[in-house]
Amino acid sequence: MTDNVPGLPDLRASDADRERVAEILRDALAEGRLDMEEFEERLEAAYTARTYADLAPLTRDLPAGGAVVPPPVSFGKAAVASGGWADRIVGGEGSSTGAVAVMSGFRRRGRWTVPRRFSCFAFWGGGEIDLREADFADREVEINCVTIMGGVQVIVPPGVDVVVRGVGVMGAFEHPRGDGPPEPGAPRVVIGGFAFWGGVGVERRVTRAERQRLKEQRRQEGLEHGEPRKELPREHRERRGYDTD
Repeated sequence: MTDNVPGLPDLRASDADRERVAEILRDALAEGRLDMEEFEERLEAAYTARTYADLAPLTRDLPAGGAVVPPPVSFGKAAVASGGWADRIVGGEGSSTGAVAVMSGFRRRGRWTVPRRFSCFAFWGGGEIDLREADFADREVEINCVTIMGGVQVIVPPGVDVVVRGVGVMGAFEHPRGDGPPEPGAPRVVIGGFAFWGGVGVERRVTRAERQRLKEQRRQEGLEHGEPRKELPREHRERRGYDTD
């Protein structure tokens, strides 16, 4: 499962890439293309994969095996050294510089580039700014939030340095819980602005794919310590012709 794939760049895989492979493996299990032992082995390898070269062999012999495709490589001033947070400090102007919600809502999430300064406004509405899969235009970015009878939620990944400087009048700017020391090379996110009868919340949260990976890791550790293996779901056993009585 760890053989190298000729011609595939050693680019870092994202959580979304790992989750796409996991979905292909789940479908293959349901269709009977993989048995439970093969599925568990490949799923564990998917959630611990670091590059596209690690992911490609896991689906190469499955119908959807061509789904693991690396993004184009960029060169120039925006290019950075490979490895860790350095891959996510990409320079440039950012893919979105602001958002507005007036009796409505907005959401910035998934793969996007946070500019050096991002401004948002919420009036009788709300917004979500999710940085867990985002790249950053600089090592320090500022998110300026103004809320009036509204709210904004900022979600940051573990390891990012967060500084909260906002002012609340009959409102509040919440600091993230469980703050630990920032990881080496991680960006700093400065959150400021003004909240009137509203609030800006800041929360540290891992991605869904990372939660699943940790869950699978704990389950594997339990199996190694002698805990009973969970039975294949009934619908899968029926589909594969196993006795379900």
